[in-house]
Amino acid sequence: MAANLAVLFGGPFTSLPGLVGTLLVVLLVLVVGRVLLALAWRVVLVALAVSVGLWALGLVGLSPI
Repeated sequence: MAANLAVLFGGPFTSLPGLVGTLLVVLLVLVVGRVLLALAWRVVLVALAVSVGLWALGLVGLSPI
């Protein structure tokens, strides 16, 4: 069983370059994800404001077209 554990826990991800590379990839994914989510929220809020504005115009009888 000890030989199987050595194979299980020994590999490219347990070496120092493998760990550093993996951590860098995870950090990159987190940073890019945060930026994309912030941008997505801005787009959603702008779309919500536009749709509420158009709804309000339609409510008072003014059509944008």
